[in-house]
Order: sequence, then C-alpha cells, then structure tokens
Amino acid sequence: MRESSSFATDTRLTGNRVVILGIAAIVAILGVAAVLLFMNLPDANAFNARVEQLFVENDDLTSGAEIKLLEILAQSGTAFSDTLSSYRVVIFVLMVFATGLLVAALVFLITIITLSRRMSEIERAGIQVNSLIISRADRAVYLNNMEFTLTEAAIETLAVLAEARMDEDVLTGAEIEAVISGRDASECDEAAGATRIKRLRDALGNQMMSELLVRTIARRGYMLSIDKDVIRMI
Repeated sequence: MRESSSFATDTRLTGNRVVILGIAAIVAILGVAAVLLFMNLPDANAFNARVEQLFVENDDLTSGAEIKLLEILAQSGTAFSDTLSSYRVVIFVLMVFATGLLVAALVFLITIITLSRRMSEIERAGIQVNSLIISRADRAVYLNNMEFTLTEAAIETLAVLAEARMDEDVLTGAEIEAVISGRDASECDEAAGATRIKRLRDALGNQMMSELLVRTIARRGYMLSIDKDVIRMI
C-alpha cells in the first residue's frame, strides 16, 4: 500500500507541475502574440492625422466643394478610428477566450492522462478486498465495509463466480449460464452469460470497482480478481 500511495503522490505532484508549467507557457505565448498583434495594428488616429495634414498643407482649398470634401474625409477618419478601437476590443476578448480554452484543454488532458496512469496501476495491483460475504437469503453482498443489495439474478451470478474463484476456475459466459440455468454448457449461449456479467456490474454500481472485481480474461472467460480465502457464502 505504501508503494501505491507513493506512486499516487508522485503522479499528482508531477501532474500539478506540468499543469502549472503548461498554463504559464500558454499565457506567455498568447501574451507575446497579443503584444505583437496590437503593436502592428495601425494607429486609430492615423487617418485623422493625415486629413489634418491635408488641411494644413492646402490652404488654397477654399471652394465650398473642396472644404466639404475635406469635412467628409475628417468624418471618415473619425469613423475609421472608432471602428479600429472596437476591433481592438474584439481582438482582446478573442485572445482571452482562446487563453481560457487552451488552459481548460490542457487541464483536461493532464487529468485524463493522470487518471489513465492511475487506473493502469490499480489494474496491475488489483482491487484490495479483505472480505466478501454473499448472502443468498438476504440477496446482499458485503464487500469490505460496503453493503450491496442485488437482484436474485445478480446474486446468483456473483455466487457462481465466487464458487469458481474458490476452485480457481475461470468460467466462460456459456458456463455461467449453464450453472445458473441447470443446462449443459453446449446448449447455452455465450452472450447470455456476458449479459449476466454486465447486469452484475451494473448492480454493483461503481464502474471502476465492478470492472476490477469481476475481471474479464481475454479468450478465457470471467473470474473474481480477489483472494479466494476472503470469500464466504452464507
């Protein structure tokens, strides 16, 4: 147990460091990109400054039409300035949104990787069961300090698996169905036993625990992945 605890702690610390460094890198990269982007955007008052320069350099523009044209240019410059300012706000919002999405994606990715590693470690170690008591009369299962009330079909499936585990046997789906139904295994369908296993796992509730407790062995069948000495039938 000390080894598993140490593994979990090391994994968590490593994951935290990676997340912090990843977030810092994302913020830094997007920060530099934002600075470069805003530095290269045209000045919002550049158009107005150019129009003002035209007014100053062309004192001979005195006719009504010419003055009207310059006024239109000045108004266009003001509109351009307002539009560019709004674009700056939009770009800033998009950069913040992109930062949030990338940070969230990184956190989710690290979380998935960490959980995947932890699940692999648990699968290698197996589920730690100190006591498994099956009561057919009460249709109840006592797993360590947890009590599960199962359907009659689920309790029968678990009982068959428990008896097989005590004999160190691995049962196929057809063999499970044969034991419960009382028929010969050759007359039973493999899918029927697989369905019973699925319903048992669903009845146990916790997916991780049920998947580890009732283990599927490729091309062989099903078995309980616990020590046979902790099983009791009452």
